[in-house]
Amino acid sequence: MLIGVPKEIKNNEYRVGLTPASVSELIHHGHQVMVETQAGVGIGFDDSAYQAVGAEIVAAAETIFERAEMVVKVKEPQPNECRMLREGQLLFTYLHLAPDPTQTELLVASGVTAIAYETVTDKRGGLPLLVPMSEVAGRMSIQAGAMCLEKSHGGAGLLLGGVPGVAPANVVVIGGGVVGTNAIRMAMGLEAHVTVLDRSIERLAELDLQFGGRLNTIYSTKEALEQYVLDADLVVGAVLVPGAAAPKLVTREMLGRMKPGSVLVDVAIDQGGCFETSHATTHADPTYIVDNIVHYCVANMPGAVARTSTFALNNATLPFALALADKGFPKALADDPCLLAGLNVHKGRVTYEAVAHDLGYDYLPAAEALSR
Repeated sequence: MLIGVPKEIKNNEYRVGLTPASVSELIHHGHQVMVETQAGVGIGFDDSAYQAVGAEIVAAAETIFERAEMVVKVKEPQPNECRMLREGQLLFTYLHLAPDPTQTELLVASGVTAIAYETVTDKRGGLPLLVPMSEVAGRMSIQAGAMCLEKSHGGAGLLLGGVPGVAPANVVVIGGGVVGTNAIRMAMGLEAHVTVLDRSIERLAELDLQFGGRLNTIYSTKEALEQYVLDADLVVGAVLVPGAAAPKLVTREMLGRMKPGSVLVDVAIDQGGCFETSHATTHADPTYIVDNIVHYCVANMPGAVARTSTFALNNATLPFALALADKGFPKALADDPCLLAGLNVHKGRVTYEAVAHDLGYDYLPAAEALSR
């Protein structure tokens, strides 16, 4: 199979779909790989590193999209990239379609087969290609929140862990999944006072066992959420409904009663955000203020630590990329229901139920779409 790796063009995005080691593995399996010039330079991989393992370097993204049978990326294709995709071509990347009607419309119109990293599952129902970036984003959420609490960034002027004789900041994490667990770990490491809210008693019990009495575990109800958010200095939104738009849990009305200078970090922003006042920002301009509350809503947080993120992502995606290339996507998807769960768009049809529901498309189950 001829595989193409374009350079990412989203604001301040330096990750790359395949590392030289991943390219080497694909070539070892008998495939050809094209890489756009300078695609990996932001994380220390110049063109010669790819050439050394047998990749072809091409000058323009147009060549990648014109020739490649499978396009491997990191972030969702931007509108001009979507317009270069075609029927019969395979796209393997993060998509986050539910809050993005424009991208969905363009992918449907292109006829491309699009597999989303974020909805590929494992045998336990987990999301193995989302986990590594969720780990990074969860840890970064506390770094970002701590910075935003500084007065120069619009915050209340608080040190997250306090000092002897001065109380630490109150950190509230909404959602106890992978993002939430990593946010808790970082916040507790900085000696903040941490509360997590979740609607799974089983998950709260696991977190209590993992972190002990230093973590305050609370079953999430509307009343509890309001109580703890209003007392928080930093709130991390870490909720996930796989493939679907995130629920809006913190309302504009609640914002008006929070402490001035408090900070909201919305890690769910890729799926539309879990705060009513959230809208996506970039690393170039990461924050804005509503009702004296600082919002950090960067939609590609792991891109700030692009080298770490690229290696972590490739560790997870490479086995699936190899299966798709070795078998071709129809057989690879038919053989692996976990990979089939990643199919979001195929030949002009939306094949992921949550996306179809949220955006008003007719839903065609993935297995049925492939059989046509």
